[in-house]
Amino acid sequence: MSELRVLGAFVVKLEFGSLTAQRFANIFFAMSNRVEPATRHHDEKLQDILKTSARIFAEKGFHHTSVRDISRATKMSLSGLYYYFTTKEDLLYLIQERCFLTLLQSWEQTPRGELDVRARIRAFAENHLNFFLHNMHEMKVMAHEDESLTGDFDDKILVLKRRYVKVIMDLIGELQAQEGAQGIDLRVATFALFGMMNWIYTWYQPRRDLPFPQLIEQMLRIYFFGVLQGGAADAPWFAAGAAMADKDAFSLWQNHSS
Repeated sequence: MSELRVLGAFVVKLEFGSLTAQRFANIFFAMSNRVEPATRHHDEKLQDILKTSARIFAEKGFHHTSVRDISRATKMSLSGLYYYFTTKEDLLYLIQERCFLTLLQSWEQTPRGELDVRARIRAFAENHLNFFLHNMHEMKVMAHEDESLTGDFDDKILVLKRRYVKVIMDLIGELQAQEGAQGIDLRVATFALFGMMNWIYTWYQPRRDLPFPQLIEQMLRIYFFGVLQGGAADAPWFAAGAAMADKDAFSLWQNHSS
């Protein structure tokens, strides 16, 4: 049995038939409880390799990038590179793992207190967009190389994706229940929001477009009320967000080797 799931720009192929029940259970247990990337305490050099690899994958595409390309960019020998990873796919997995775990960690650290569910949805959108606006290369890799992982690599990332999707799906479901909303499928509503957010790297220019808080506000106005009525909607929680976070707060590659 297989199912195609679309997470905005991410395409998640669930191949439950390809997994034995025990193998999937083992992977699910390992990744559903993971709170730090596997590279958290690894050599700082690996972080440089991953950062450089993400940039090259974003520019050339995973399948058009060779390990020699990474070797030239990092000024490391092939043998030196293979000390830190076994295959090019291993690099792609480590980049995606760090992205999803960083997203989950930053959401868990977001002050939410007694916020109304609408404000929590805004906080999720702020967290998501702050991350991607500060990690554009990694966002492009996540969007375009979703189906490039295979085997255990793919299965482990799938569990992290499902953890992340569940956060916003639960929030939207809570809002629907609170408001007695009917007629809109929860799955469609969830992936429609991701679809709005995940392609901003193709057009958003901070120096030209709306400042970050206004960007969030307008996207959520369109999402909840539509283009025709969104501008007139009286919803104070739209404007409750903070300014764009400092880059260091969302950096994948700084202060992670200690």
